[in-house]
Amino acid sequence: MNRIELNNKTILITGSAGFIGSNLVLELLKVGEPKRIIGVDSINDYYDVSIKQWRLSNIENLVNKQDNIEYIFIEGNIADKELINRIFNSYKPDIVVNLAAQAGVRYSISNPDAYIESNIIGFYNILEACRHSYDNEQSGVKHLVYASSSSVYGTNKKVPYSTDDKVDNPVSLYAATKKSNELMAHAYSKLYNIPSTGLRFFTVYGPAGRPDMAYFGFTNKLLKGDTIEIFNYGNCKRDFTFIDDIVEGIKLVMQAPPEKKNGDDGLPIPPYAVYNIGNQNPENLLDFVDILQQELIRAKVLPANYDFEVHKKLVPMQPGDVPVTYADTSALERDFGFKPNTDLRTGLRKFAEW
Repeated sequence: MNRIELNNKTILITGSAGFIGSNLVLELLKVGEPKRIIGVDSINDYYDVSIKQWRLSNIENLVNKQDNIEYIFIEGNIADKELINRIFNSYKPDIVVNLAAQAGVRYSISNPDAYIESNIIGFYNILEACRHSYDNEQSGVKHLVYASSSSVYGTNKKVPYSTDDKVDNPVSLYAATKKSNELMAHAYSKLYNIPSTGLRFFTVYGPAGRPDMAYFGFTNKLLKGDTIEIFNYGNCKRDFTFIDDIVEGIKLVMQAPPEKKNGDDGLPIPPYAVYNIGNQNPENLLDFVDILQQELIRAKVLPANYDFEVHKKLVPMQPGDVPVTYADTSALERDFGFKPNTDLRTGLRKFAEW
């Protein structure tokens, strides 16, 4: 496997005010290796903008303590082709990590336009910019890493989910756009020899996460004393993956682009890979909420006498949801010697303390 050292590299991270993107920027600043980090984010109001601004302020605070890394933040939409081309032409990134996307399964049912704009057109713009980064014999982008999702597995019955499984039956537009990203990346890898790696994330959680995620909603309802609806009568299982594990996985993958080589026909074999990043340990949603309320009590967010039993209600499945997500991470472990290992209580404790 090829290795790219991060030192003295220019790294473009889209979605850099997002949950995963901002944590990746912080980690790269802490290790102090890249020469320059370019962050791009539209800071849209899909969820509370103040949490995005809080993440950006954390980055700024850390940048002010660094003297060896140039950090540039650009507010803009990856669906704006001129902007993306300008960024690539001005900064000539060595590594591109595309985390900008319209997220969420349920929102895609009521707001499909947002998914086509960001996840299809936006990703196309990134691919095209990567393609043209090689024009006029320039060295160009050495690795494109992009966010896919466990949603691509749809209602596959076989578990754990393997990247070798067929994923042709999405149950939401969000999942369909993520599968499309993988197909588009494969085509561009084949046609233009662009090393690309897709990462299928499994239910990422942690401090300052996405407020539209279930654990945030559960916390808000617990605080208000509202009833928590637990879907599929409590029988949903999710492979919850702590943010630090996700960031460590991305950082390792960034440094190892798929190898460029030609096949027997003399044409490039696509330098293309896809990995699952999950905890390989699905948790029952009912247990998840129970541990969450225990940790919120421990952190004194909830009162010591909080009665969880009277605040829960078991309800049927929602459209677009899947009953279980479960990652087979053997390929990640094989190629990088890494697998996520933060247990649920540890992760939820850090969230509750935050």
